[in-house]
Amino acid sequence: MKRFFDLLISIILLILLALPLSFISVLIFFSSKGPSLYWSQRVGKQNLIFHMPKFRTMSPNAPEVATHLLENPSKYYTPFGKFIRKYSIDEIPQLYSIIKGDMSLVGPRPALYNQADLIELRTEAGVHKLVPGITGLAQVNGRDELSIHEKVDIDKSYMEQQSFLFDLYIIWLTVLKVVKRDGISH
Repeated sequence: MKRFFDLLISIILLILLALPLSFISVLIFFSSKGPSLYWSQRVGKQNLIFHMPKFRTMSPNAPEVATHLLENPSKYYTPFGKFIRKYSIDEIPQLYSIIKGDMSLVGPRPALYNQADLIELRTEAGVHKLVPGITGLAQVNGRDELSIHEKVDIDKSYMEQQSFLFDLYIIWLTVLKVVKRDGISH
């Protein structure tokens, strides 16, 4: 049921958003050096590495670390990067990863390949067995404001109580959080 829902929603969204996504892609391409998409190495189910697309919001010379760990992320933003991140528009290309099967709509956010501490804690908690998501319980409960220990505890809680209705609830909370920009520090 979850996989069918993921595919159905992703395909519908990609069709509905095809024109705006094309516009954003062209805007990024002509406003900064480099491609419109950034392919980030992420850790997926069973700690396997996959390449996750995002709209590029940072210059090509930005360090490959979580943005909230940068001392001054503003110096790396592309001209429209801050706006694209502010409304989580950069996440939309991840619908491709859902169709491919690397991600789900709801699950723990995929770690960067170099976040060894987060990967280790998730493996110890068994969370690495889950398909990562565009959004998740940790996303709607603090996102960047959470320590990695808190994120893993919340991810484990999601793993223990996951259901289709719970996923719908998390999606609803995500929409509210994005509109309010709640819990987003960059």
